[in-house]
Parts: sequence; C-alpha cells; structure tokens
Amino acid sequence: MNPSNRTSTHTSKPTYAPTMTLAMAQKRAKLLSDIRQFFATRQVLEVQTPLLSQAGNTDTFLQSVAAQVTYQDKPYTYYLHTSPEFAMKRLLASWQVSMYQICSVFRDNEIGTRHNIEFTMLEWYQPYYNLTDLADELGQLLEALYGYPVVMNHYRYVDAFMDFVGIHPLTASIEALEAVAEDKGLTGFDFDTDIDNKEDSRQGWLDLLFSHAVEPNLGHELPTIIIDYPPATAALAKTELDKDGNLVAKRFELYINGIEIANAYDELADGAALKQRFEQDNLLRKRHGLPNMPIDEHLLAACDDLPACSGIALGLDRLLMVLTGATSLEEVITFPSDLA
Repeated sequence: MNPSNRTSTHTSKPTYAPTMTLAMAQKRAKLLSDIRQFFATRQVLEVQTPLLSQAGNTDTFLQSVAAQVTYQDKPYTYYLHTSPEFAMKRLLASWQVSMYQICSVFRDNEIGTRHNIEFTMLEWYQPYYNLTDLADELGQLLEALYGYPVVMNHYRYVDAFMDFVGIHPLTASIEALEAVAEDKGLTGFDFDTDIDNKEDSRQGWLDLLFSHAVEPNLGHELPTIIIDYPPATAALAKTELDKDGNLVAKRFELYINGIEIANAYDELADGAALKQRFEQDNLLRKRHGLPNMPIDEHLLAACDDLPACSGIALGLDRLLMVLTGATSLEEVITFPSDLA
C-alpha cells in the first residue's frame, strides 16, 4: 500500500498526519512509564544496545533488514536487529544481573493489521529464573498494566492443537497434517517433503495449522500461556522430554484475544549447540532461497558465561492494542512503514 492509496481512507486528515490519535499517544506514554516503574521497583536494570549489528538473525521465518554502511571508508553490510536478544545476552554474560530493554526492532516484509516492519519490543532477562518464575512475573506486569488482578490460563501446545485441530502434533505423520489442513480449507500450500527436509516440512504444516486453527481461539476469556512447543521451534531455548516422553522446547508464548503478545525461553547457554542450530538454520535458508546470514560469534563466545536464566520478548504495540481495544496496529503507532 502506498500513501496515495491510504489517504482515501483518511480524507479528513492531511497527508502528513499520524495514524495514531493524541489520546492514544498519551495512553502509550503511560504504558511505557508504567513498565519502567514496574522494573524500577524490582531493581531490574534498563539497558540500551545497538540497533545495527554485523551479524543477522538466521531464523528461516525472520528476515533481517540489511543496511549498507561505510566504516573507515570501506563498505559493509550491517543488519537492523530483529530483537535485542543477542546483545543483551552479551551484557548478561558480563554483568550477571536482571535487565530489560524497550526498543525498536525490525523484521523485513511484515505489514498488516498486526504487523509492521518496525515495531516496539520489551525484552527482559532474569538470571536463575525458570519459566514458571518468568510466567509469574509476566502475570504481575499484566496486573500492573491492567490495574486489577489477572488470572492466566496455562495450556500445553499438544492439548491446544488436539482440541482445535483434532490431531496429535508431535506424532502425526506429515501426510496426516497435510490432509487435515486441506480438510480445513487451507489449500495452496506446498511444504517440501524431501527426505532431508522432513522436519522443516512437518513444522511448516504445524505452523500453518496452529496459526489458522488454534491461535484465533486463544486468550479470549483469560490471557493464555501456551507451553511445551515442538522442538523445531526451540530457536535459542533448551529442550526437554514432556510428561508423555516427547521432546519439546522449553518456551512459552502469551496470547490475548487471539493475538500473540510475548515469547519466552528457558535460555540455552551452550555456545557449541547454538552454533550448530545457527548453521542448520542457514542450511534451511538456502533451501528456501534465502540469503545466508552471518552468525554472531560474540554471542557464541558469551554463551559459556551466561548464567542459568529465562528471557522474554513482548510486543508493546500489540499489548497496547489489547489494552485499548484497538483493532489495527496503525491505531497505536504514529506512522506505519508505508507512511514513514
């Protein structure tokens, strides 16, 4: 969408005007102030790390925004971070203290009612917290922002998938997942089923079914935490066996009103294992025709000094949407990417 197309829906406003009202801007400012006060009372350090990095995110589903820079008269490609995670973990390995950051993050080719290329993230890390501790603190933050007690529902990924899709996500065959997707009208998708690419294909069908058939049902009565994700989604999280003996990722996501709000990990502190995951990511990127991303060697070196910890990334724009009843991201940010 270009600006000339958009102005037809905002005929009463000048073309330079923000999509967010002054009243919403005041609510946003209060949200940021309340968050900072919440962490200040808990002596969690606010930090600031670079937006630009020589390394990029290797995740197949997160595309970094590249920036051409000149350093000492030589051209280099840097990347705007998709999350402050890598740099914050370097700080965490050095300082070994609780910390948080509120910053802009960037993900290429994302635009829509809940997406924008640039958006605002709250990310924090707690040494020696497990995921239960972190979920409790998340609940306390929500109570501070809502202004009243909040009860959160905890739901295993497997159980949510079986309730809304009707098939076990960790044991079903790829063919069964594809058949269920077709039965639900999710056609036109083709995930490569080569023998060397089966896990990538399986996760593709799981992601499709979860996003279309499960996510819209989550968090309408109570904020809902989904736990025990498939191991292919572990990213920078640890893995473990669940109560049924299936390997799962030690992470959770928060949903409110069918919208994903936050994503938390029991952080993997193993540089060698993380390097292997990054290299595997780049192999998958090659299969998908995506550029190879430079791996953050500083992060790998820091991992061995990282304390046992859990961390969480929370989308502040989406949280403001659910707090205020807004239906589109453009209502809670000043200028969407197509008007920036």
